[in-house]
Amino acid sequence: MKFSKRKWLLACLLAGMAAGAQAQAAYPSKPVRMVVTFPAGGAPDILARLFADKAQLGQAVVVDNVPGAGGNIGADRVAKAPADGHTLVMGTVGTHSINGSLYAKMPYDMVKDFVPVAHVASAPNLLVVNNDLPVKTVAELIAHLKANPDKLSFGSPGIGSSVHVSGELFKSLTGTRMQHVPYKGRQFAIPDLVGGQIQLMFDNMPSALPMAREGKIRAVAQTTAKRSSAAPDVPTVAETVPGFEATTWFAVFAPAGTPAAVVARVNAELQRVFALPDVADKLKTLGLEPWISSPEELTRFQAAEITKWAKVVKESGAKAE
Repeated sequence: MKFSKRKWLLACLLAGMAAGAQAQAAYPSKPVRMVVTFPAGGAPDILARLFADKAQLGQAVVVDNVPGAGGNIGADRVAKAPADGHTLVMGTVGTHSINGSLYAKMPYDMVKDFVPVAHVASAPNLLVVNNDLPVKTVAELIAHLKANPDKLSFGSPGIGSSVHVSGELFKSLTGTRMQHVPYKGRQFAIPDLVGGQIQLMFDNMPSALPMAREGKIRAVAQTTAKRSSAAPDVPTVAETVPGFEATTWFAVFAPAGTPAAVVARVNAELQRVFALPDVADKLKTLGLEPWISSPEELTRFQAAEITKWAKVVKESGAKAE
């Protein structure tokens, strides 16, 4: 019996669909690697480890910290990984919206090289200062900076991080000047902040708030438009500098070409884990606001963020050294 060309193509298509369905049904067939593009201890690491501890995918979720180049090194590894869902990245506002404007040459395309899986959480950055710096308010900091141009330094866990760009936005909107000191991770920046080698930092709230509560550093303001319920007594920068807003966000991405069924499976598990009462309570304590989106919602959100931060980077003149 001979097949017509149309029947042959249909048979091939059906066979391919069946094989794909079988492969997706078996997902995951080995441990899932969740790449965090910054060192341990920061918000993306906390979120990845919460998911790894609670996930029930049938295989372990292993967190792999791959820092460097503002998150570009880790994100690039995922961009170039097999598109089978076994390698994911806890992307950040830096790796997936800021860096494309900040770096003259990117090793990956923030949009074309990834499939959005889910927005996970967002958080304010917290403007914190060394305890010896004689400022307690945003207005006092602005006055001090204007009286001492280029004499103060602000740290960040890397060029292109939201911590870095928050400082650049502050400089731009207030007409002040200070030096940016990039570190290889916040764990290297914080000791210098406490010791006075740098004077301030726009650190992620989940990292900075516990230290401020312990009295090791002083919280001056938070960077979102409205005060976080985790720190209602800390004013926003926008209460002194209208229009200032910088939100840190975290989202899971997979390599481009990852099957839709696999993306849906991971999205569903993210939805389940971050809805657990103990996980939600943990996030609230840290100052993280959970929001698990659909892949389509993340696609739209990322596009808007790329446009927003491209404008901020251009106006601030910030460039990756």
